[in-house]
Amino acid sequence: MLTRRALGRLSTPLSRVSTATIPRACAYSTATLTREKVTDWTTPLSEPEMAAIAQRHLTKGLARMSDHVVEKAQGVWIHTVDGKTLLDFTSGIGATSTGHCHPSIVSAVTAQSNSIAHAQMGIVLHKPLVDTVRKLLAIMPDPSLDTFFFRTTGSEAIEEAVKVARISTGRQNIIAFQGGFHGRTIGTLSLTTSKNVYRANFGPLMPGVVMAPHPYRSFCRPGACPESPLKSGDSVSTCSPDTCTACAEPALEQFELLLKTVTSPSEVAAVIIEPVLGEGGYVPASNAFLRGLREITKRHGILLVADEVQCGMGRTGTTFAFEHAGIVPDIVVFAKGVASGYPLSGIVSTKAVLDACAPGSMGGTYIGNPVAMAAAAATLEVFQTEKVFDNAVARGEQIVKLLNAELPRIVEGKDIKVDVRGRGLMIGVEFYGEGVEKMKKEGKSLSAEVQKAALKKDLLILTTSVYESIRIVPALTISEAESADGIGRFLQSIEEVLA
Repeated sequence: MLTRRALGRLSTPLSRVSTATIPRACAYSTATLTREKVTDWTTPLSEPEMAAIAQRHLTKGLARMSDHVVEKAQGVWIHTVDGKTLLDFTSGIGATSTGHCHPSIVSAVTAQSNSIAHAQMGIVLHKPLVDTVRKLLAIMPDPSLDTFFFRTTGSEAIEEAVKVARISTGRQNIIAFQGGFHGRTIGTLSLTTSKNVYRANFGPLMPGVVMAPHPYRSFCRPGACPESPLKSGDSVSTCSPDTCTACAEPALEQFELLLKTVTSPSEVAAVIIEPVLGEGGYVPASNAFLRGLREITKRHGILLVADEVQCGMGRTGTTFAFEHAGIVPDIVVFAKGVASGYPLSGIVSTKAVLDACAPGSMGGTYIGNPVAMAAAAATLEVFQTEKVFDNAVARGEQIVKLLNAELPRIVEGKDIKVDVRGRGLMIGVEFYGEGVEKMKKEGKSLSAEVQKAALKKDLLILTTSVYESIRIVPALTISEAESADGIGRFLQSIEEVLA
């Protein structure tokens, strides 16, 4: 068997060496690669060769929907090294809020990179940090949200929210909701139940976590909600989170029961919820549910934490998604779109809550990075000057209208129903019914097949949740024509799969 040292001396293509003599982990998926070609980083490579290197040398724990290698992007368009142009309806899972390489963001980042790229917050302050705080304060929905702490990823910010909740209340337990996603660290995994692939075999996880039922569609019992997709006679329907109460009532009842049977309110530091489930299916919690939850948490002195990592920063047409319900959480976590794809996250709360932490108990080498902060300050300015939130609402309404107009025809006679849901440019499309179950029995996933078909049409689109769901999450700056183009490709993909 070849050792790594022997493999490094190979001068013939790996395809000419007997695969029986090469450890599986050392093989490449293309015949043109040799070890020397791989390690000589000055040698130009084709897209398949670069994809082969990634397949061999990146962990398979990182799932990937395509092997496209991209080199530049602008707005909602991505260009690959081999000349393809892709229409991006993923925005990096909601991160590139102002589109790829927005001129204002590029200018701010370039200028900051030429000034100072790293200024550790535990040592000094810097201007982009203060600028970002000022601009964030200007869009906070309530004056009580006036104190910030910054991290680099959503998971880190959620971890900080848990720490803050525990120390400020003197309690330990955290209640999260089934279907929620809060991150992949051990602490945030403990709060995550959107898919078991995130949690499987990583235990033991953090203790003190209790799961509550989410007001998903299963709570819309027969006859309870005339708009429910489970009871509508139409093939396509939407249940408005603004008006629906049927999902809220049983979920709130179960939450109250949980406080009587599983954990005493006096043990609960915080309740954490995504106002719109992200990895759990792009499911908005109804206004009625969020208001009821806020009332319960206030009554028991429990902090309410809104995880707005994916649904915040204009994604639903407002700074934060919880604003639609007219509530104010105690702690809000944000990330992704705040810096147009640059690594920045944060939490905002009251001065009293965040200052419960002793000096030095919070920190990190890269927190509040000046370049990421410059991107955030520029992003927040673009939000205002280009009326980005208004565009998110308009384009969301356009997309939902297009879907509701065409989907009934596409699924007619297929024993398939569709639930179109969401707010702004955070739209979920879920397929269900006998036709979907038939495909499952054949070993096929309708949503995965649609995603593959869309990729062939150069449309990047993501699935979500354990159900047959697709998420539509383009840049908030997407145009009317680009929205129509993407939805046209999406609908064609569904037709082809169901043909």
